Amino acid sequence: MSLDKETVKKVARLARIRLTDAEVEKLGPQLSNIINFVEQLAEVDTDNVEPLANVADINLELREDVVNDGNCVDKVLANAPEKTQGYFVVPKVVE
Repeated sequence: MSLDKETVKKVARLARIRLTDAEVEKLGPQLSNIINFVEQLAEVDTDNVEPLANVADINLELREDVVNDGNCVDKVLANAPEKTQGYFVVPKVVE
């Protein structure tokens, strides 16, 4: 599948990416190659293939799930532009 310039510009606009005409020229063939590869993947017969998370038969060790607050308030707030009483201060957005 070959993408024309207008399609590349539309994809860039939808992705909120500003492209120059030179970049559109360069990205057109690259996007076409990506789409062609995805089309090839769609042709692969996967009817008898079971879904799997890992190709190796590895059992992960599980640990008990313990809920805590991390006890690192000072580290979390260290880079905050404004903080008070252990909390972030943010601008009011609702009046």
